[in-house]
Amino acid sequence: MLYLSEVLIQNPQLENFEQLLEVVKERSKTEMFFRIDVKPPYPDTPENWEDRLEASFT
Repeated sequence: MLYLSEVLIQNPQLENFEQLLEVVKERSKTEMFFRIDVKPPYPDTPENWEDRLEASFT
């Protein structure tokens, strides 16, 4: 199970939401499930951030 909080902790170099989407997409190749347990801390995080993260995982 991949948790969003784990992705954020393991990738402190990420600077924006788009970079986060790329990491989640890459991790989806080796993980079966994705749990969104925190809101991304980036200023460019859109209102539909949960939908976009889920879409990048599938």
